[in-house]
Amino acid sequence: MPPTPAKLPSLRRALLALLALVVTVGVVAAPAGAADPAPPVRLTNLAHLDFLGDRVAPPEQAGHTTWRIGQEPEIGVLWTYAEPQPDGSYRRLGGGTYDPATDTWGQGAFNADDMTRAAVAYLRHWRQFGDQASRDRAYQLLRGVTYLQTSSGPDAGNVVLWMQPDGTLNPSPTPTEEPDPSDSGPSYWLARTIWALGEGYAAFRAADPAFAGFLRERLELSLDALDRQVLDPRYGTYQTVDGLRLPAWLIVDGADASSEAVYGLAAYVRAGGSARARLDLRRLADGVARMPLGDVRDWPYGALLPWARSRSLWHAWGDQMAGSLAEAGRALGREDWVRVAVGETGRFTPHLLAQGGPENGWLPAPTDRVQIAYGADATLQNLLRTAAAARRPAFADLAGIAGAWYFGNNPAGVAMYDPATGRTFDGINPDRTVNRNSGAESTIHGLLSMLALDAHPAVAARARVAGRQAQVTWQLVEAEAGTLDGAAEVVTPASAWTGESAWSGGAYVRLGPGGRVSGTVDLPVGGGWWLFPVLDRMQISAGMVGTRHRLGGEPAGRSRPGWSGPATAWPASRPIMSTASVPRRARWTTAGPGPRG
Repeated sequence: MPPTPAKLPSLRRALLALLALVVTVGVVAAPAGAADPAPPVRLTNLAHLDFLGDRVAPPEQAGHTTWRIGQEPEIGVLWTYAEPQPDGSYRRLGGGTYDPATDTWGQGAFNADDMTRAAVAYLRHWRQFGDQASRDRAYQLLRGVTYLQTSSGPDAGNVVLWMQPDGTLNPSPTPTEEPDPSDSGPSYWLARTIWALGEGYAAFRAADPAFAGFLRERLELSLDALDRQVLDPRYGTYQTVDGLRLPAWLIVDGADASSEAVYGLAAYVRAGGSARARLDLRRLADGVARMPLGDVRDWPYGALLPWARSRSLWHAWGDQMAGSLAEAGRALGREDWVRVAVGETGRFTPHLLAQGGPENGWLPAPTDRVQIAYGADATLQNLLRTAAAARRPAFADLAGIAGAWYFGNNPAGVAMYDPATGRTFDGINPDRTVNRNSGAESTIHGLLSMLALDAHPAVAARARVAGRQAQVTWQLVEAEAGTLDGAAEVVTPASAWTGESAWSGGAYVRLGPGGRVSGTVDLPVGGGWWLFPVLDRMQISAGMVGTRHRLGGEPAGRSRPGWSGPATAWPASRPIMSTASVPRRARWTTAGPGPRG
């Protein structure tokens, strides 16, 4: 998982800066030359996930126990990483630096984030195909997950993130996580524990009522922690972030983290969960539903923001908000939540796919262009679940294009999932090379996608044959690479991270009164053109106006003064350019603030 913004240094500056971003409508091809889809072939293969699995008998540790620990001392765990060897096999690894003298890792060998999600994958495989081996592995992993949960004391219901190979817990890993110790507050792994326990209860309720009763107790313990730390003190309160009023009751301020808990609560509620669970589902989903921003031409183009402490950040990993709202809407009969899911899926998701796929970070320029299965799976799940909840089959059609990411319709042109081995590669780098490691997170989300495709054979058939016939997409123009005139200078901060967004290329241009930056860009034929400047909007004095933009000699809008809050970076204008008035090689110019009039 990428570092969360809270872990990075915060820089606040009152600077007016620019990075010009030229965007067009992209075309991602539908099925390329296939008259009739191939007959369905099962895509889901658990072999590599099984390989990552293990068993460990943990030593006695205060506040940690699980179902039948006396009768079954070994619990299910999962190795975190796997890297390829010269002979084509893979080697299992933990996180952080390995110490052979103690057989420990700086972080640990196994972690709650992956064990919870692997349990969900096995549960869904068992229920979808009736596979008893998957039932057994889900059972053991859920025993492992509940062992990681702190069962008593002031932090009861929270979860220790890391475990060493001998079963010893490591609540303060190196490098550290937030919160530290890892069971001292709300976290992504608390949210994912709720997800796993909710789906676990629903699966075992009839098959093993005694074990399901234990899972219910532990889920209610998780909700004790959620209520105590997040929902009871904060529900209905808001925070103002650069002029936006955003909910203050999301788990770690994240709609992304909260959406994973919503998945578990929706499953639990549908399976007869408690009145308290219904209330918590309503409160969490209500917070997630308040996070959409923008429209098809304004940042972030109708997406649900993942983090309630920035209006300038979106990432594909963990972008499960639309899908979780669709499931919550079905569970509680809330059509308004389904409509929010439709809003993102109908406006933002086509834009995401046309621009090149599930990139790790738009901040707000495409700063982190890595693509991983976590983001690809989130996009696919959002489409399929919203299609079902809203009864909109067009979204399922689009899911075929999203699913094609796994089979080569991606920037690298490489199949990221192998049905013969069950491996999903760890990611596509910005230079279009492939990271051929196959760790737990990528494997799990690849399999969750394959399970969804196996459940929708027509979508799977489209995914297997979809390819790119042509693509017209955005171009990124770094302001610091342009020509500077007057009061203009390149600034390279110590860190590209601003505290709520990041500078693409690690630098920006500061424009003073009368300063100007300009350059050229080649524009492909077809479609209209939009110039999206990315600015650090500061409070401009009453006697000044904002920056002025031109593209191809034509006026391209003027950025208005900002607000009195902290500086941020986000597209501040949306001028529309017609192809008739802009030459193929166009000059862009941005001038700094000047006297009003």
